[in-house]
Amino acid sequence: MTNSQNPETLALHAGNTNEPETSAIDVLEQRIAALEGGAGAQAVPTGQAPTALAIQNVAQVGDNIVSATDLHGGPWNLTASTLQQQGIKVRFVDPADPENFRRATDARTRAYHGETLANPNLSVFPIAEVADIGRGLGIPLFIDNTAAPILCRPFDHGAAVIVYAASKFIGGLIVDGGNFDWRAHPERQPLLNQTEASRQGAVWAATIKARVTRLRELGPAVSPDHALQTIQGLEILPLRIREHCRNAEAVTDYLNRHDGVARVIYPSLRGGEDRVRADRYLHGGYGGCVGLEMKGGLAAGREFINALALFQQAANTGDGRSLAIHPAATTHSQLSAAEKLAAGVGEGYIRLSVGIEHIDDIIADLAQALDRAAAAAKAAA
Repeated sequence: MTNSQNPETLALHAGNTNEPETSAIDVLEQRIAALEGGAGAQAVPTGQAPTALAIQNVAQVGDNIVSATDLHGGPWNLTASTLQQQGIKVRFVDPADPENFRRATDARTRAYHGETLANPNLSVFPIAEVADIGRGLGIPLFIDNTAAPILCRPFDHGAAVIVYAASKFIGGLIVDGGNFDWRAHPERQPLLNQTEASRQGAVWAATIKARVTRLRELGPAVSPDHALQTIQGLEILPLRIREHCRNAEAVTDYLNRHDGVARVIYPSLRGGEDRVRADRYLHGGYGGCVGLEMKGGLAAGREFINALALFQQAANTGDGRSLAIHPAATTHSQLSAAEKLAAGVGEGYIRLSVGIEHIDDIIADLAQALDRAAAAAKAAA
């Protein structure tokens, strides 16, 4: 089997084995590595464990990473708060200009970090541009591909590590591309070039270090049952992604024509360099999330989201069910006003994760919620 196969075939067959002693965890890791065209993978159970372990694999007290500003609430909390409390500094930059990553780099920068499809502002990260900057400096690009499995293969564009957060389309995973020379700049990557006294002087490769030190010592191990369930979901992932994207496009078209909506946010609606990146990095669709700003601001947005019946209020994405969230009041509520603005979160912004229900039912629910929001705004006026 080669990684030149169609990603949909790889999602279904990669890692299959007739050996009874092979665990579900091993099969899952093989399958994900093959799907992404990587050298190896590490499965973990919780949402932010992949990003935490990937960063802790290369950074220690006094080091820093440079991260995109437009992150989901969980990664923002992890990088802006938890890791900083542990002595790993995070410098946030606007990824619209890839050179911002170079400008924020110093001698103790160990990695660059961003999301393929930023959640919730739905901008596409300049993967190749930032990866190229990093490689010349000995700095790997860690890409969170949670919102764009199948649609994007970040290793094809130079990313060194891919992470997936659990509770979304697939489980929690770290994937090593095997395409980054960790030995080329030993001063830049000391944790992967220095001997480790507690491990009999071993010098680790990136994937192995994550498994034998970080996973073993910090404990975020996935169970075989969890891995088996993830495999089952992975086998139908291409079909789910296809339906999510198709329904999201239809929702985008409907909302874009509705008088009660001030603005619709979706990669296919963007212009300029944003649209160029969306078309360059996403193939087969633009994802299952749609953003909208309501006319009538915060009050209208609150009325709209409370009126939804088919859509459930939940922070995760990639569920078969349609979901909706008001990020400013939930996932990004801990951010300051300036930080919310940098992350693309307005007070009246609603993010939809469009499910795989029949599109007529999805549109009908949106229509009745928009009508109620408009009526409430009119009464308030």
